[in-house]
Amino acid sequence: MKRSKMAPKRIGFIGFDGVGTMEMTTAAAAFNCAEIQEGERGPKQCYEIVIIGLSNKPFVATSGIVFKPHKSFKNAPPLDTLVIPGGRRLTLLKTQIGKPIAAFVKARAGCTRRIVSVCSGIYGLAMTGLLAGRKVATHWRYAQDVARRFPEVQVDDNAIFLKDGPFYTSAGATAGIDLALFLIEEDYGARVALAVARELIVYFKRPGGQEQYSEPLQFQTQSISRLSELATWTLGHLHEDLSVETLAAKACLCPRHFSRRFKVEFGTTPADFVERLRLDESRRRLSNGDNSVENVGISVGFRSAGAFRRAFERRLGVNPTEYRRRFATSSSPSAGVDRRRDSNGFLKSCLIGLFSKSLDGERASGCAQRP
Repeated sequence: MKRSKMAPKRIGFIGFDGVGTMEMTTAAAAFNCAEIQEGERGPKQCYEIVIIGLSNKPFVATSGIVFKPHKSFKNAPPLDTLVIPGGRRLTLLKTQIGKPIAAFVKARAGCTRRIVSVCSGIYGLAMTGLLAGRKVATHWRYAQDVARRFPEVQVDDNAIFLKDGPFYTSAGATAGIDLALFLIEEDYGARVALAVARELIVYFKRPGGQEQYSEPLQFQTQSISRLSELATWTLGHLHEDLSVETLAAKACLCPRHFSRRFKVEFGTTPADFVERLRLDESRRRLSNGDNSVENVGISVGFRSAGAFRRAFERRLGVNPTEYRRRFATSSSPSAGVDRRRDSNGFLKSCLIGLFSKSLDGERASGCAQRP
């Protein structure tokens, strides 16, 4: 059967009083944007979204927005994917909220292809007992509490999202978009997922194993000194000379004092920090697939293709050519990225979690299975 003849996949979102507004809506927005072309008939929705309430009554999110469920736990239809959004009442383990959610999820687990939690939705999923021995992600704020309350679960406090069998778990609310894009790519391929990312003005599909705190964000969070704005400036000048002397001049410090202060405040050298940023940007350019490996290395500031290859393999455990083979996506107009807007998107994305220290995190998240 051709993909265009397939019925939309039905995704159920569990709703309840006190659900997080973004947790309820960000992933849903991504699924709603996913379309495939059906010949002369035009675009066709890839997913059918169903809001499932504990009852048929409307429920109120934390922001005050009122949602009206399509179905309740009693009459919910068969689902391809079931999503448990986070919410304060779940984190407090309110029995009138958590128990019915856990019971519904557990009852549906055997006939549902994927079960997903967003942010603190992990509480409702963990209460089912289905996650015993599995590795999960959640917002760093809740990681220790989840590990304490559910010791049988392996909590990763840093991953954006993780896949373990039929269970998909994500960190904060915006990470729900990253996970949704990953699920869309699983179902319909990279081209559809990238089209959704463009529609939402999300310029990057972040691998699940990437850190919740990026290198630049950690840099800015840890400091309120004159060094705190250096990360953003550096991102915009990766192709230039970023020697200690250049960075020290930007920070209005002498090179020796700058190096010493940088190491004390951030636990790494300026050279190490710059190399990580350059490799992060190089990964993005390699994934786009429209530049040679040599040109990518030179464009992000490495002096030669050889130096780029050696640094890339040392940091990521794979050479640039092999990385491109695994992760490159189509450079066709429908899947490409607008270069004029992309630089600003990169800056914003970096500040919310772009940098991954190793490829191991990507393998752990299932991203190494991408076509």
